Amino acid sequence: MKIFSNFESGNINVVKADDANDIQLTIPNDNQSEFYQWFHFRLESQPHTEHQIKLLNLAKSAYPEGWQGYDVVASYDREEWFRIPAEFDGDTLTFKMIPEHHSMYFAYFAPYSYDRHQDLLHQAQLHPECRLETLGSTLDGNDMSLLTIGEPSDEKKNVWIIGRQHPGETMAEWFIEGLLQRLLDDTDTVGRALLETAVFHVVPNMNPDGSIRGHLRTNAVGVNLNREWQTPSMEKSPEVYLVRERMLATGIDLFLDIHGDEAIPYNFVAGSEGVPSYDARMAELEQAFKQALLTITPEFQDEHGYNKDKPGEANLTVGSNWVAEQFKCLSYTVEMPFKDHNLHPDSFYGWSPERSVAFGQDMLAAVQAVIAKV
Repeated sequence: MKIFSNFESGNINVVKADDANDIQLTIPNDNQSEFYQWFHFRLESQPHTEHQIKLLNLAKSAYPEGWQGYDVVASYDREEWFRIPAEFDGDTLTFKMIPEHHSMYFAYFAPYSYDRHQDLLHQAQLHPECRLETLGSTLDGNDMSLLTIGEPSDEKKNVWIIGRQHPGETMAEWFIEGLLQRLLDDTDTVGRALLETAVFHVVPNMNPDGSIRGHLRTNAVGVNLNREWQTPSMEKSPEVYLVRERMLATGIDLFLDIHGDEAIPYNFVAGSEGVPSYDARMAELEQAFKQALLTITPEFQDEHGYNKDKPGEANLTVGSNWVAEQFKCLSYTVEMPFKDHNLHPDSFYGWSPERSVAFGQDMLAAVQAVIAKV
C-alpha cells in the first residue's frame, strides 16, 4: 500500500499506512502560513478490500466547521469525481471505502489542473473577439493571464470576473469555465447580446502558485490575496498588484469575485453594504442582480450566507469591497459550497464541477439582466 502526493496540487502527510483499516494522514500547511484544509493524494493498494482513512488534527484547520457534513471527493480516472461518506468527530475525519481499482485519487474538491487552465485560456483565445494577455509573473514565475473579450469602446460597460484568489476553491475556475463557454458561444443569444454592450475582463486563476503548490488559501509566500487589495505589492502579492493596475486603467461597471465556502452548504453572494460609498443605487443594483439569479436558477438562494457589514465597516482590503468603493459599481463575491447544496442535494456527487459549470452559465444570464442598469 502506497500513498502519493508528488504531483501538481498534491498535499498530504502520511502518519501511518501499514494497515488498510487504519490509514492515518494529516494535511500540511500552506507555505509560510497557518492555513491548512486542502488535501489531494493518491492511494495505490489492493482493490476489493475495505480501507479506512483518517484525516487527523482538523480541529486546528482553517475552517473546522467545514468538515461537519462534508463528504470526501474521489476519482479513479480524474474525470468523474464522486463522494465518499465521511464522519467528523471534531478533530478527525473518518471515511471507509472498497476501491474498485488499484489506484484511486482523493481531494477536498475536484481539482482544476494547471494544464486545464492553459487549455481554457487558449481555447478561449480562438474566438475572434477574445485576446489572451500575460500581465506579468507570480513569485514562482507563473503567468498572470487575462482574457479580454469584446471590442473595447467608450460606449461599452466593463465587466470584470476573477476566480481562485484562494487556490483551493477550485469550483471557482469550473464556474468560470462554464461562464466562458456561454459567453464565447456564437449560437447563444445571451453571450452575443452581452458582447454588443460590454467588454469582459476575465482572470480565471488569480493564484496559480497556490494552485500548483496545493494551497488552500494563500500564494507562494503565505499571503491571503483577498486581504491585499488596498496596498498590494510586487514583493508579496504581485497577482493582485498586476490585476488591480489593469482595473484602474479600464474602469469597472460590474465585478464578480468567484469563491468557495468551506462551511456553508449553499450558493450565495456577499455584497458591499459596508463600504463608505454604498448608496441607494448600489443597493438597487444588488437587489436586481439577486432577483434575476433567483428567477434563472434554483441553485441560488438568498436566505443563507454571510452577515452583512454595518454601514462604513466593510474591510476594504477585500477584493469586492475595494472594487465597490473604488469604482462605485455593482460588486459581488460569489460563494459555492465544498459540501453539497442543501436545497438540491446529490448524495453521489454533491456540489460538483458540472454544477459549478452550469452555475457559471446561469450567472452570465443574470449579468445580462442588469447590464443596462450598471
